[in-house]
Formats: sequence, structure tokens, C-alpha cells
Amino acid sequence: MTLRKRTDRLDRPLRDLRISVTDRCNFRCTYCMPKEIFGRGYAFLPRTALLSFEEITRLARLFAGEGVTKVRLTGGEPLLRRDLERLVVMLAGIDGISDIALTTNGAALAAKARTLKDAGLNRVTVSLDALDDETFAVMNDVAFPVARVLDGIQAAAEVGLTPVKVNVVVKRHVNDDAILAMAEHFRHSGHILRFIEYMDVGTTNGWRLDDVVSAEEIRRAIDASWPLEPLGPSYPGEVANRYRYRDDAGEIGLIASVTQPFCGSCTRARLSADGKLHTCLFANRGHDLRNLLRRGATDNELAQHLRSIWTTRADRYSETRTAQTKQAPKIEMSYIGG
Repeated sequence: MTLRKRTDRLDRPLRDLRISVTDRCNFRCTYCMPKEIFGRGYAFLPRTALLSFEEITRLARLFAGEGVTKVRLTGGEPLLRRDLERLVVMLAGIDGISDIALTTNGAALAAKARTLKDAGLNRVTVSLDALDDETFAVMNDVAFPVARVLDGIQAAAEVGLTPVKVNVVVKRHVNDDAILAMAEHFRHSGHILRFIEYMDVGTTNGWRLDDVVSAEEIRRAIDASWPLEPLGPSYPGEVANRYRYRDDAGEIGLIASVTQPFCGSCTRARLSADGKLHTCLFANRGHDLRNLLRRGATDNELAQHLRSIWTTRADRYSETRTAQTKQAPKIEMSYIGG
């Protein structure tokens, strides 16, 4: 297919599509789905509201026609969506999509890794915020054991879902003392450890700037034990600042959305589980594609709508973050996909 370059008002091309397949999760991470809000009585999306795999694939094919080459499946926890490997097979058959990845909490990864790889999945990113069960339990708030996540990471590596990326959200006075232990554990592993600044996504996680451990603080802490040197981005629009260990023990990434915003190179669109298109992680509204799909819109009509949304996009929340915007309602991360 002929690849288009569809750019927004800030000349950012559309290249990446993140697809949330469910708003449900079996963890209650305090920075994403705090138990006080997402408790037993919380009303998740009904099954009929979710896009079917066929609807997702149709939209992904249209996005590919507008320039998307990379797709990432997210949630909630995407492995809670039944028969997810069937969707992977369908996406892998789309002309122009060259990379299909998955972000997961790792709880079911050991059991699913081989099936997902065989279906056409290329890579996985696993969330793991500490290596000791006590700290990890404080973060995930369901007492899920670290060992089972590590088993998932190992299984993913063994079947070739590599390089496995391991994401750590760092919150001051909660898991910031786990930084060096995480770095030491994943040195020489072949996996890429990435530290993420605690972000003000949504409105329920009690975000405060004082709780943010900056990427620079993290870099200095690791560099003092194992000297680092910077690496260039591995692809245009990469969100992590990359560093390699000088002793060739691998690399780490630092994602500094709060202190070093990267809005200017953002190439991501986000599709929620119920078919709303969001052009920023910090959006307060989405564009309803499900309604168009189910009303019988043609591919041409849908493609024109996608174009009109992206070409008028001007989001740059992290660059313009103020006291007022921090307080404005935003869509929850579990709904939009991280």
C-alpha cells in the first residue's frame, strides 16, 4: 500500500495507534484505578458497548491507510479480553501494520505468551513497579505476587516477544527506594527497563507534583552506581529518553512526561474500548467512531472523519500544564489506555 503522511496542526504525523480492548483490570494500581473509586460497585462498560474484533480491525485498517504502522493493545488489562489472540491474527493481516505490541500487567502472560506470539504479536511491555512483594502490593493493591509477573516476563522472552520492556511508575515515598534494585535486577537481562514519572492522568489518582520523582533524579541515582551514557531514539517519536550502561549491561529508558514533555513529537492516537478516538492521553473527551460504524458509515466516510480529527489536532497538554488544566476533568487511564 502507498503510505500517507497525515499530519496535524503542529506537523506531527499519525504513526501509532493504541487500542484499548477493555476498561477492566484485575489490579487496582493506585496511580491508575484506585480501589476507592473502582470498587465492587463500579460500573464498567457492558459487553455490548465494546467494539467487536471485527470493528477494531476495520478501524485499524483505515488508520493504516492514513499512515499508522504500529499498533499497541492496551486496557485496562488487555489479557482479560477473551480470545485476544484472534484479534492479533486479524491485525497482523492488515497491509501496512508492521509492529503489533501489547502492554500488560503480566498476570496472565506466562499462560498466554506462546499463543500470542504464534498469532502474530511482536513485542510486550510489562508493568512492574517493585521487586519485593510488600512494595508491589502497595502499588497494585491486590497483593499480586512479583514472582508471577517475572514468570510472565521470562515466558515472553522465551517465545521471542523481545525485547521485553518493563515499565516502572515511580511515586515518591512509595516505591522510589526500589529504583536501584530494579536496575540491578534487569541489568544483563536483555530486557529494557523504563522508569515513568508519575502522571496526572484522569482525576481519581490524587496526583500531586510533590509525588513526582523526576527522570533526572532517577538517572542520577542509577548513574552513581552504574555509569550511563545517552543513546539516540530508536524511531521517530519515541517517548523514552534512552541510556546504555557503560559496562554493556544493557539499556534503560526514562519517560519524563511531567518534567520534560514530548508533545512536540507525539504521533499517537488512542482508541477506547467503546470506540472513541482520543488524540491525547490527557484528553477530556473523545470522538465517537462506534456510532458511525454501527450506523453503517462507509470506509470512505470513516476515513474522511479520521482525517478531519487528526489534521485539526493541536493537543499539547504536558507542555501547557497549569494549575487550571491539572484540575480540569480528564478521562481515566484505565478507559483510554496508557
